[in-house]
This record gives sequence, structure tokens and C-alpha cells, in this order.
Amino acid sequence: MSVSSSIVQAAALAAGQQQHPAASLYVVATPIGNIADLSLRAVHVLALVDAVACEDTRVSAGLLQRLGLGKPLIALHEHNEEAAAPRVIERLASGERVAYVSDAGTPAISDPGARLVAAVREAGFRVIPLPGPSSVVTALSAAGDIAGQGFRFAGFVSPKATARERDLRRLAEDAGTCVIFEAPHRIEALAAALAQTMPERRLTVCRELTKQFESIHTLAAEAFPAWLAASDDHRRGEFVLVLHARPAPEAEEAGSAAAASADQLLKVLLEELPLKQAVALAVRATGAPKGELYARALALKAGDEADADAAPGAAGADAAVPPVPADWPERRAPARRVRR
Repeated sequence: MSVSSSIVQAAALAAGQQQHPAASLYVVATPIGNIADLSLRAVHVLALVDAVACEDTRVSAGLLQRLGLGKPLIALHEHNEEAAAPRVIERLASGERVAYVSDAGTPAISDPGARLVAAVREAGFRVIPLPGPSSVVTALSAAGDIAGQGFRFAGFVSPKATARERDLRRLAEDAGTCVIFEAPHRIEALAAALAQTMPERRLTVCRELTKQFESIHTLAAEAFPAWLAASDDHRRGEFVLVLHARPAPEAEEAGSAAAASADQLLKVLLEELPLKQAVALAVRATGAPKGELYARALALKAGDEADADAAPGAAGADAAVPPVPADWPERRAPARRVRR
């Protein structure tokens, strides 16, 4: 018995006496990056249905092949969803079961599917959802947004600068938690806009969720551009961003004071120590999360370098070192460090 056939049999056993009526559309969530996240119930339904409507036939064919399944595929994506829906309804009218899957995650959440579901319901047929992977819920579960009470899903903001700024200003006015998607080729522009629009807002950056190189970092929005610039890897992959809810005014004031204190400590340490050592000492002194302090240190260092470049005479090789005060004989002028 092959591995795929064993999985299908195990899924059928797990389904037990669960009813899967005919003439129904099954909305099936599929993995967002890790095939092991596919539920046993999803495997069972995909084996049971008569056809699979899908966002991309190539992607879905690959998934079915890994399960050892062969099904008729119906292309149904954002450009043809309304026109393709009648083909699905025809199959339902003949008593067939049809599944709908998007390329990854739960259909109709920033993916096609909503128009199909509406058309099927209007035609009088059942729609049966199968819960499963969702990058929105996955990101929220790892964000640690203590002040959050529910959330708003914004999906992709506009790629155009003026419209993007307008979208973000509207989101900044909302005190609640918000989830945003972004593609790698636009992430730097979005980071710059977030830093300008809501610099103090806490942000959890989720990259490549469930995949081999998954990374999750929480930082202030103003530190996001510096974090992206610190490594080429930071700009690769698909992004899910969680804007944390604004805390209560008292907590926000306390948080701002703590952040200012941590910034001051980092500034002093960065004058004498390499970045990693400065961050390590700041973590020990404040108890703040390492990732957050590291991002703040990157932002502070980037700001200092920009100020130094802009200062008159600062770029010159013969820029003068300030003299040692006469009344402080034990003090020495700091050696000029060469940045490498």
C-alpha cells in the first residue's frame, strides 16, 4: 500500500459517520506552505468529490497527485469566477459533489471563492465549509497582541503611493488589531509608509509562514524599514503583518516612556559597543524582547549614520575630533571608528 493510499484510507476512517451530502459545494482550506497541515477531513472530501474547482489547475493538480488522487479540474479564478460558477452549479444540479480550493489557505479570504459561494447559495444548493489553514489566523496566533479584541482584515493595501498612504491613514485611525498582506516586491514601500504614518504602532512581521524559512518579529513600525534593510533574507517571501491594537492611554504612556528609556540606553551602548553586544546588554538591563530591541538599535544606528552624512564636514577624512575638556584630565577623546 502506498503512502498516499494509506493517507486516504486513514482520512476515511477518521471521517467516521460524518455525512457528506451530494449536490453540495465543499469549500476546502489547503496548506499555506506545509503539506502536513492538510486536514484528514480535507483529504477525505477531496477523495470523495466528483470534481474540484480551483484557482490554478497546475497547483491543485500537484496537490491531488501527492495524495494519489485524480479528479476533473475546473479553473475558477479571480478573472473568470462569475463566468465559471454556472459550470459548478450544473454539476451540483446533476447530484455531484464539488470541492473548491484556492492555491493556498482558506478560499474567499483575499482569494477567489466568494462569488462562487454566493452563486451556489442563490441557486439553492448547500455550501459546506471545511476549516483549515489560514495565514490570517496563523499570524494572529503568534503576534501576542495583548490589547487586541477581535481584528480587522485589510488584505492588500493599494500598490500606488497616494492610495496606499490614504489606506494606511484610515487604518491608523482604528485602534483595533488589523492584518495586512504584502508581496515581497512591495514590502519596502509599505514599510516606509507604515513608519511614516504610524511610527509608534507595534507591528508583528510574519514572513513565509509554515515554510522552512519562516520568521516572526515584533517591532515598532518606525523600526520596520531598518529591519528589512539589515538582511536580503528579510525581504524575501510572502508577508503577513499584524498591526497591534493601541493600548489603553495609561499603558500607551507607560510603553512610550519605556521605549524612550530603552532608546537612550541603546544610544549610549552603541557609542561604545558593536550592535549585537549593545542589544544583548540592553535586553539584560530592560527585560524587553531581543527582537524588538535589535530592530530599535538598527533604526537608531541608521538614523545616526544619516545625521553624520548630513552634518557639515562630517564626510571629510580630516574632520576634527572634539578637544578633551581641560577640567577632565582623565577623559580621553574617543577613537574614530572605521565602519566596515
